[in-house]
Amino acid sequence: MQTVDSTALVKALARALDARLIETLISWVLLTSDTAYKIKKPVRLPFVDYGTLQARQHFCEEEVRLNHRLAPSLYLGVTRITGTLESPVLDGPGPTLEYAVRMRRFASGALFSEQLDAGRLAAGDVDRLAALLADFHERTPGAAATSRFASAELRRSAALAALERVQTLASDTEHAALRAWLEAQAVTLAPLWTSRKANGRVRECHGDLHLANVVSLDGTIAAFDCIEFDPALRWIDVLDDAAFVMMDFAAQHRRDFAFRFINGWLDRTGDHDGLPGLRFSVVYRALVRAQVEHLRGAGGTAARKYLDIALDWTQRGNARLFITHGLPGSGKTFVSQRLLESEGAIRLRSDVERKRLFGLGMLEDSRARGLNLYDATASARTYGHLFKITRIALQAGFPVILDAAFLRRAERTEALALARALGVPFSIVACEAPLPVLRARLLARQGDASEADIAVLNELSAMAEPLSGEERAATLRQ
Repeated sequence: MQTVDSTALVKALARALDARLIETLISWVLLTSDTAYKIKKPVRLPFVDYGTLQARQHFCEEEVRLNHRLAPSLYLGVTRITGTLESPVLDGPGPTLEYAVRMRRFASGALFSEQLDAGRLAAGDVDRLAALLADFHERTPGAAATSRFASAELRRSAALAALERVQTLASDTEHAALRAWLEAQAVTLAPLWTSRKANGRVRECHGDLHLANVVSLDGTIAAFDCIEFDPALRWIDVLDDAAFVMMDFAAQHRRDFAFRFINGWLDRTGDHDGLPGLRFSVVYRALVRAQVEHLRGAGGTAARKYLDIALDWTQRGNARLFITHGLPGSGKTFVSQRLLESEGAIRLRSDVERKRLFGLGMLEDSRARGLNLYDATASARTYGHLFKITRIALQAGFPVILDAAFLRRAERTEALALARALGVPFSIVACEAPLPVLRARLLARQGDASEADIAVLNELSAMAEPLSGEERAATLRQ
């Protein structure tokens, strides 16, 4: 079918359905009162080939299959377009003229991108998205280590190709700097990428998680329009998938939401070993998005915005170490949440990591499993694990917040020694409240990773060692 015939067919169908017609680079979308029909253009581009009717049928079916994973109520099936070019009908008799993905239409303004622009996107929405994607990434099977997907060389070449496609947007100096950074990082990160693939962190992901592909639907969150046309673009490291969301929040000037999201995702996945590669993933995703905006030809402003994000993220972060100090219920997690958003930091919660070490989910009840997570042995093991991850995150250039009690001087001294060994600033975030207030908070606490109760509070308050004069000088009071 020629392009002109496809265009005429789509316009005729829009008239027959009394539908609004929207055109994108590779698709047409017809919007009726309650249904959307997405028709793939018969295009052949460097990154997609919809050139035959058979190919378009295949990719319509793939789109439905793949998107059922994160948006099951949105995708209704594949519809045949039959009839004639002048009078097309849906699923009628006769030969198939074209295929369409049939979707449930959602309300205008429901996209995360729209809500963010309108100032209506809430922190809880960001948390739900982090949970949705973390759970999806954790349950999705990994690629075989011998597969062709997400090899170190493929990742390097994909990033460089994305840069070349936006070369006209950058100055010669910017282009050279980005290329040199990508090349150097690819060499540095190759062992990590290879290890992560061998450990099953390359999975069949979404692949296009910008904020206009995330929607609020029936009180839940759904991510739709995943990459169906090229398996290599969705069989990627899970951190790359998460980095797309982080990057797009940053591009929309919501750095607070960017770090809120990635911390929520990390709390659920525990995938801190990937942090050395996070900057590369963000830069690559920004270049991809700059390329898409450039191809759309809607003016250079949007494309340049993403190029600027790529340039910004090549700069090493302002690494420093914060530790919290306070009894259970003193507000450490509340304070550290605000701090991670303002500082652009990675937070490590002892309550979450403690449970992870014992094979428990964030909200699982350890006592129901007959475990004591607060004895001296468990606490020592927890702090050792926290310091190990802290070193990884600091060396990756991120500020780190260790959200733990740090009631023993030896624990605080070890944290200070780590900061000095890595040459980063060190601060203590002290959280305090009277014991009656702490007890009341613990009694009212619900749905929290911490399982500290009144007995634990009493035990910890009895053994807490006060801050020294030197420690008080490094303390930020809350």
